Amino acid sequence: MNDISFLADGRAAPWFVGWGTLALINAGLAQGKNRSGLLWFLVSLVFGPLATLVLVLMPKARQTLF
Repeated sequence: MNDISFLADGRAAPWFVGWGTLALINAGLAQGKNRSGLLWFLVSLVFGPLATLVLVLMPKARQTLF
């Protein structure tokens, strides 16, 4: 049995759905902290829960003064 066979039989589908949902949540969280939602969505697709931890620990970005 090869390493990619689990993708074909559907056992990995819940993981992909959960990972994608987490990326969407992180994008919303990033926008709430005045950061780029698209950038954090893409970062979350790669790093997943680690990106969430970084986002939660980061302070809110300052708005421009003018």
